[in-house]
Amino acid sequence: MTEKFCCMLMRINIDCNGCFRKIRRVLLKIQEIESHLIEKKLCRVTVCGAFDPAALAIKIRKKINRRVEILEIHELNKDFSNGGHKQMHAS
Repeated sequence: MTEKFCCMLMRINIDCNGCFRKIRRVLLKIQEIESHLIEKKLCRVTVCGAFDPAALAIKIRKKINRRVEILEIHELNKDFSNGGHKQMHAS
């Protein structure tokens, strides 16, 4: 079984420590996210996991009540049936 694994970079306005904690709390509760990185000074948030990027951005926007701007999306295929390792085939 293959599943889309995405890494998405977003811009979210992080004004203070309260905003930082609110964003962190919301990201930790979302089950589709495997890892996240919040860059407070640059107002950027990176999330990785198996999710639909547009739907996740809308979900985050509704929960934190702030504008979420998607900057980059990197999609990878993650093969769970092979223990997470990708097989390479010679052509």
